[in-house]
Amino acid sequence: MRPIAIVSPSSSDASLLPGCSYPSTKMAKIAGTFNMTSSEGFDDFMKEIGVGMMMRKLGSTSKPEVTFAQKGDEWTMKTSTAMKTTEIKFMLGQEFDESTVDGRECKTTFTMEGDNLVQLQKSKGKEVKYTRSFSDTEMTMVCESNGVKCSRVYKRA
Repeated sequence: MRPIAIVSPSSSDASLLPGCSYPSTKMAKIAGTFNMTSSEGFDDFMKEIGVGMMMRKLGSTSKPEVTFAQKGDEWTMKTSTAMKTTEIKFMLGQEFDESTVDGRECKTTFTMEGDNLVQLQKSKGKEVKYTRSFSDTEMTMVCESNGVKCSRVYKRA
């Protein structure tokens, strides 16, 4: 039998442990404000997750601004459009209740998978996964549910 390894929060594998503190260097690229520049497949994705036609039309024409901020272990994600602004607070690895812009009530968890910030929403037997990757100049978000994917690119402000 192999011994169990204890991973310290400063280890590169700490992102695999829910509830651990995460190295600030890995999370540093996330903080900031991002403006959407392109979107592909969003209408099909919204249809898959059950968004009605009117909300899909509004969603397809909006250009969201997303801001991530960190205070200690708590993160805030603020999403602003011409129609509405929403804000959620989360800690990595901790599930919380989320009311989405399109009216879904979800159990949501944010985790790190490598350098990607992953948001998993569970609602009424359906899972929706948002994978965000960050660079010095942009954020790319891949939205996925039941095999339907879309991609959205945001420029760092």
